[in-house]
Parts: sequence; C-alpha cells; structure tokens
Amino acid sequence: MRGMPETVLAFDFGLKRIGVAVGNTLLKQAQPLTVISAATNDGKFAAIAELMKEWQPSRCIVGLPRHPDGTEHEMTVRCRRFANQLNGRYGVPTVLVDERYSSVVISQQRGEMIDAEAAAIILQQYFNDHAES
Repeated sequence: MRGMPETVLAFDFGLKRIGVAVGNTLLKQAQPLTVISAATNDGKFAAIAELMKEWQPSRCIVGLPRHPDGTEHEMTVRCRRFANQLNGRYGVPTVLVDERYSSVVISQQRGEMIDAEAAAIILQQYFNDHAES
C-alpha cells in the first residue's frame, strides 16, 4: 500500500487559536483548512475530533517552535505536549516539524486565518522534506 495517497492534517498550535491545514501524500500540496478558537481545551479537542472523523488522516504534523538559534522555549514544550495528546487521543502517528520561520513567511498578513496559513506552511515544509517517501 506504499503507493496509496494518504491524508495528512497539520496543526499550528497556539494558546488562543490552532491553525489547521490539510494535504495528501499524492499531490504533496498543503491547503489552509480552518482555525480552531474554542475557549477551553475540551472545546478545542472536540473540534479536532470532528476534523479527525471527517478527514481520517494517516498522520498529523505539528509545528515545533524554537528560538532562532534552535533552543527550546515554553511553547516548544506545549507543542510537544499537544502532539503527544493528538497521538494518544486519536491513535494517529504525529510528526513534529521545525516551524521557526513559518510565521516570518506570512508576517505581513493580519487576522485569524494566518494560523491556518501557518499550518499550511508547516505541512508544505513536511512534504518538501519527505519528497522521496
């Protein structure tokens, strides 16, 4: 089944909002999907559960923020925890992708959809890094 296309969801985790993007391993093109802005963790994971049910991804990608020199900070730890929760709750393999420069690419834009666009950049980076697989 190596040649079968698989759906992939990507998440740009933030404390207030979570950007979500979708793509598949055949086209290897990421598209912004939605922004989750529920007030509680339960609300956020309920929205994620709906996306997981609808898209049935084979894996999830989570952006991993770091300082420009590569060192970790508080959000790095939170993103790792979020990735572990995705894997634990939904049983879907989760891959962390360095997102240090994803927001720089879209920093000129404003508004909530920037989170979904950031997730798309993270997913596209994953596809680009795994072009041979």
